[in-house]
Amino acid sequence: MEILIVEDEAEIAQLVQLYLEKEGFSCRVCRDGINALQVFQEQKPDLIILDLMIPGLDGLEVCARIRQKAGVKDPYILMLTAKGEEIDRIIGLSTGADDYMVKPFSPKELVARVRALFRRTLRQGGQSQIYRTQHFFVDVDQRSAQRCGETEQLEPLELTTLEFDLLSTFMSYPGRVWNRTQLIDKLWGNNFFGDERVVDTHIARLRKKIEPDPANPTFVKTVIGVGYKFEDPTAS
Repeated sequence: MEILIVEDEAEIAQLVQLYLEKEGFSCRVCRDGINALQVFQEQKPDLIILDLMIPGLDGLEVCARIRQKAGVKDPYILMLTAKGEEIDRIIGLSTGADDYMVKPFSPKELVARVRALFRRTLRQGGQSQIYRTQHFFVDVDQRSAQRCGETEQLEPLELTTLEFDLLSTFMSYPGRVWNRTQLIDKLWGNNFFGDERVVDTHIARLRKKIEPDPANPTFVKTVIGVGYKFEDPTAS
């Protein structure tokens, strides 16, 4: 697995790199946001450890630009920062980060969180599953998702790993109401670290890609005070 460490404090960058490489990961270090985007385009890392306060472009801007690049490899992003206020965590997660750690941190916990992020892609393993409704077709084994267009032709959906996992989970139990805790348990299991509201962030991003009007969702609906449910009749 390839990891990009974006951190302007040399001692912290070296510490993170040391612990991750001891666990068998391949790491590269960048000191500023502009260089980080260049390396991201060249290296296509599987995960980015991204400091919030870096020169050039700050971590939030780097995160937002990476998430806006459709069609490229979509990495996990773990934000690493000295800021610990709740609003900073919320902003980071809403920008597209998958997890958030505050300095000072335990290198062992950092490694555990990195491994937890990579385990997300393994939780859908096993028996092949295909789900089809009137508007969507999902092949879990092939990790592909498609939407039925106006001409009834299937159109590929460009979904991130988490967006795909959310859609396939919803389609596996149409009409079921899921709360945040249940979705976290389904997608992350006991390896989840972070704020439960990261679920809302990924729901919002999924809606932007599958809903005709994301502000008034047709398929992924909010059940006030409970959670979310997916509604779309099963195809005959």
